Amino acid sequence: MIIALVGPPASGKGTQARIMEEKFGLKALSTGEMLRTAVEEKTKIGIRVEERMASGDLVPDDLIVAMVAERIEELDCASGVILDGFPRTLSQARMFDEYLAERGMALNLVILFEADDEAMVKRISGRFSCARCGEGYHDVNKPPDREGVCDICGGRRFRRRADDNPETVRHRLEDYHVQTEPLLLFFREKGVLESVDAMADIEQLELEMESVMEAT
Repeated sequence: MIIALVGPPASGKGTQARIMEEKFGLKALSTGEMLRTAVEEKTKIGIRVEERMASGDLVPDDLIVAMVAERIEELDCASGVILDGFPRTLSQARMFDEYLAERGMALNLVILFEADDEAMVKRISGRFSCARCGEGYHDVNKPPDREGVCDICGGRRFRRRADDNPETVRHRLEDYHVQTEPLLLFFREKGVLESVDAMADIEQLELEMESVMEAT
């Protein structure tokens, strides 16, 4: 089984991919992690990716698809995979579809993580972490037990990612919608698109994910 998770940044795709990996025995694969591993291990694709990144260029779709295709052919993916953040563009989806069709395979399910944009802005822009140990917090959802003191290490310095400010997050969400709409239409026409409520709490979202996957 091959499943793809699509949704805006910080909508819970990575967390649910790891949970479903345990429940269904599938291999969870993140595009970002695959890119880092390919570069670190100096694979043929990794070398090409590193060259593009070093020159400031975006990694082209055909290289991303080749990397994913190479990874899912490894032994630990034999039972199936959950792809977190791939395909990201219509071009990637079409190339991956062709790759699978040539091997008598298909993308079985695409799960869309539906989320309200302004709620996502609050969720992302409220994130911060301990500067000493890296423990993650949130202004509303997960503040430290004692204000200004890390629960884990007692550190008193915290940091926020520069691109987690509301204006930048809104731009990222706009880019996501422009890029994703044609992708969703492609999957909808193929009859493989389902959706879950990404604004639900982790436990409820987990139940929705299980229901959708078990029905496939």
